Amino acid sequence: MRHKNLSTEPRRFWMLALACCAAVALLNACKTPMPIATSPEVPAPATAPSSPVVGPIPAAQGSARSSAATTPRAYRADGASHLYGLNADRIYKGKMPPLLYAIGVLNVEIDQAGRVTKLDWMRAPSHAPEVVAEIERTVRSASPFPAPERMGRVVYTDTWLWHQSGKFQLDTLTEGQN
Repeated sequence: MRHKNLSTEPRRFWMLALACCAAVALLNACKTPMPIATSPEVPAPATAPSSPVVGPIPAAQGSARSSAATTPRAYRADGASHLYGLNADRIYKGKMPPLLYAIGVLNVEIDQAGRVTKLDWMRAPSHAPEVVAEIERTVRSASPFPAPERMGRVVYTDTWLWHQSGKFQLDTLTEGQN
């Protein structure tokens, strides 16, 4: 009859625990921090006059800036910050709850002047047609967006995370979920 060496069992447990902790630490180190949207009420720090204006102004007057993005993925941050600036009171503050009312993925086509020319749903929240209509109204009323100077025109994609209160976050600027 063979007996287990009892002194190796605790050592195996602690080695496994240490390996798990190292894996979790490695995964956490690989996460990219998400940019934090700033409130339009907070004044921007004084900079040189040649720097571009960062915040949007009401859509009736046009976008306060142009975009220097060279790819649709890079433009996505400009589009999201533009929408956040115009809808600051509608942005869900903090981490979103685990269960959301609706999630939608929308392609937005922007022309060289920053005007919205087309909206195309990749994944519409079909169970909530009122959310689809509200997102489309929000995007169209935010036109003109920052003009995509380097690309001429752009089609960018963002995911809308919709809370049952009617507030939202965009995946590009989300604070995450609980």
